[in-house]
Amino acid sequence: MKLSKIILLGALLLSIISPTFNKGYVYLSETQEEKASRLSKEIAGYEREITKLQSESNTLSNQIAQYDIQIKLTSLKVTDTEEKISLLGGRIDQLEVSLTSLSNAFTNRAVQTYKMSKVNSPMLMILTSSDLSSIFTSYHYLKRILEADRDLLIRLEEAQQTYKDQKSDQERLQEELKKQQQVLGSQKAAKANLLLQTKNDERKYQQLLNQARSEFEAIQAILAGRGDETEVGKVSEGQRIASIIQGASCNSSGEHLHFIVSRNGITDNPFNYLKSIDYENCSGSNCGSGDGDSFNPGGSWEWPITPKIKFSQGYGSTWAVKNTWVGRVYSFHNGIDVNSSSSSEVKAVKAGTLYRGSYAASSGCRLRYVRIDHDDGDLDTFYLHINY
Repeated sequence: MKLSKIILLGALLLSIISPTFNKGYVYLSETQEEKASRLSKEIAGYEREITKLQSESNTLSNQIAQYDIQIKLTSLKVTDTEEKISLLGGRIDQLEVSLTSLSNAFTNRAVQTYKMSKVNSPMLMILTSSDLSSIFTSYHYLKRILEADRDLLIRLEEAQQTYKDQKSDQERLQEELKKQQQVLGSQKAAKANLLLQTKNDERKYQQLLNQARSEFEAIQAILAGRGDETEVGKVSEGQRIASIIQGASCNSSGEHLHFIVSRNGITDNPFNYLKSIDYENCSGSNCGSGDGDSFNPGGSWEWPITPKIKFSQGYGSTWAVKNTWVGRVYSFHNGIDVNSSSSSEVKAVKAGTLYRGSYAASSGCRLRYVRIDHDDGDLDTFYLHINY
């Protein structure tokens, strides 16, 4: 009789636990499903609208409209991610309660099973049973209890793994949320910066675009070897070779050195060559905002300008490319943009042969630069937006 009660208790526990866990997943209610569907449709709609705007003429109003839609889109993504985190939090809370109950149940069952195995050992069953039928009945009961315990243990392990997986999902979503919130801040800052630069004036915006196009055209031509160059002679590492143009020019909205490293005719990230140095990161929405390009030099070269370095754009798919109007002109930044807070002097990063050059873009704007042909492995460095 005692065995029957214990088996019945085990069966009841399993029947209660099984629907509770269902591998830890709690399905969305109809209202939550509708909300998720609505957010998904709105996100898709905004994405289509951005694509449409990008295909239209590049005007200030168009660019501002893109910023507005991007801000709305990112805000929706933030809301969507927050909703997912909330739902997952509810699942995890349920799992924690269920895990506690299941662990307690398993502990109690293990104690009872141990006691029964002592009382109903095979030898004792043989000695105390009145006939063979009683032996088989007792053995059958004990076997069923052990099987139920094993099933309970498997469910406990599955529940623990599901809990770990969903905690991991929650952490991933929280990281995703942080990034989305950062993107949202960047987009708002980029819009504000554009309005500040242009004073909401279409002519000023077109001027900025023309400057960027002129610069891009000239740099591509210079890298292709089409610049008008004159050989100056040998220079040593650290020797003064030029100075940064002060203020804006016809192909730049502000003073900076555009520094390029080219090996075998292909640009490379200057941070692979330059050494670590004191700097201020102004490559994002604001100086020190934390949303800009990575500043991670890991080479041994001295810098072409005097520290402290003001870093305004990195190499590759930069913050400016992804978040500002310059992404309408180019999709990849082939050097780094830097300035010095203490000196306009530009110096050679390595010894080599110095060339002075310039290139006149189709706009008529001429971009001046110097190039150093270094002696090792077809390596060149370019220094642009300078005076000789």
